[in-house]
Amino acid sequence: MRITIITATYNSEATIADAIYSVTSQSYSDIEHLIIDGDSTDKTLEVINSTKNRVTKIISEPDKGIYDALNKGIENATGEIIAFLHADDIYASSNSVEAIIETLKTNKTDAAYADLQYISKNNTNTIIRHWTSGAFAYSKLKKGWMPPHPTFFVKKSIYQKYGKFDTSFKIAADYDTVLRFLGKEKISVAYYPQVLVKMKLGGESNKNISNILKKMKEDVRALRKNKMGGWHTVFMKNITKIPQLFKK
Repeated sequence: MRITIITATYNSEATIADAIYSVTSQSYSDIEHLIIDGDSTDKTLEVINSTKNRVTKIISEPDKGIYDALNKGIENATGEIIAFLHADDIYASSNSVEAIIETLKTNKTDAAYADLQYISKNNTNTIIRHWTSGAFAYSKLKKGWMPPHPTFFVKKSIYQKYGKFDTSFKIAADYDTVLRFLGKEKISVAYYPQVLVKMKLGGESNKNISNILKKMKEDVRALRKNKMGGWHTVFMKNITKIPQLFKK
């Protein structure tokens, strides 16, 4: 079972090497790593090219945002399973991919997900927030639940059947996709109860108040589009994050 890991980059020179080494250190052997770069103006490509023997394919050209880049990755993927690792994320251990693939195989599901930790940009050993996903239940979606997207491994055939990222969303297309797959289309999914990915704090959706408000508005649009709720659901979605700050 080949897996394609897609990483979108734009001016990511400070973090991309760690993401690449995180993929190449995996014990699972059949990995295709695609890097979709948005025509970076810093040394991102220089860093990638210095490790290009570790990357299967690099595409660098202007794009219309991160979800456009991820869609290009899906289109170019040859793996049966698709996953996304952001340029400033790393896998929690060398057997992370092997473990989640084994979860997919054992449960014979369309998708699998796991837990995630937000970590400090300056010290990867400092845990800011521990996101314990918990087992899936359809009813949780209407209470704002979603799996951490970097841990969400999905069969490519699901994207082919139900569509890729909706690029009309600038921040919440991943949430829209999760709602579409798990809520509207009810694909089968399994939970791996371990930390799979460590994400450096400071992503696009939460880097300032303006983006947080924009994310909330897009979340509401995604919920309504998929008939899964509205503002009350977004309120619950954000409230449930608070206890995660106290889990280390």
